Amino acid sequence: MTTFLRDTTTVFSREVKPTLREPVGLLFEMGQPLLFLFLFGSLLDGAVGSSWQWFVPGILVMMCLTGPMAAGYTLLVELIGGSMERLMVTPLNRTAMLVGRTMKEMIILLVQAVLIIVLALPLGFDLHPAGVLAGLVQLVIFGVGLGSFSFVLAIKSAPGGTLFYIVSQSVLFPLLLCSGVLLPLDSAPAWLQAIGYANPVTYIVDAQRALFAGDLASPSALYGTAAACAVAAVGLYLGNRAMRRGV
Repeated sequence: MTTFLRDTTTVFSREVKPTLREPVGLLFEMGQPLLFLFLFGSLLDGAVGSSWQWFVPGILVMMCLTGPMAAGYTLLVELIGGSMERLMVTPLNRTAMLVGRTMKEMIILLVQAVLIIVLALPLGFDLHPAGVLAGLVQLVIFGVGLGSFSFVLAIKSAPGGTLFYIVSQSVLFPLLLCSGVLLPLDSAPAWLQAIGYANPVTYIVDAQRALFAGDLASPSALYGTAAACAVAAVGLYLGNRAMRRGV
């Protein structure tokens, strides 16, 4: 375990240094979430009860979905450029490579999430510290799994990369739209609700809203945690296998 933690720290340090050299880029990445927060959130005011309590967790889930894809894109660039081959001949643990890369994206997500929450407070967002902390931990677990899936996609897409762009764009938005991130599914047609129930992101979204409301004992929180852990377990397994076999 000590070796795994050391390797994870090494990979994380390697990945985060370029970001620290250009921190302004993090603000540009937040352009879309901020637009959704201030414009779309205001439109929902009164339509879904406390709109900020409902919408802020959804924005964070949306950021969690898009962030890990950046980890896969970085891996794809290194695969195409050949730098990944040099890293693979080192004794670094393959799972540590996955976790270290994804944790970099998760740290960025946490920083951005804190900023989103702070900006939402004057708008009427009610802060429940224990629930927010539990929700952020759940997002990190979920994000590690998503990042691992993005690594699998990147490896299978190399050297061209076309598959990565097609799948990431064609899957990401349906997952968002069919999870109730932007609009509630309660009034949706039965067929759309059925798709939502089969979508694991739906359970994450419901859990985040329960946790951010301070309801840590809600069944939704339990279901969301189970979904996050399942995505993380499957993602790490497939990602680790792909790193060993496909690079």
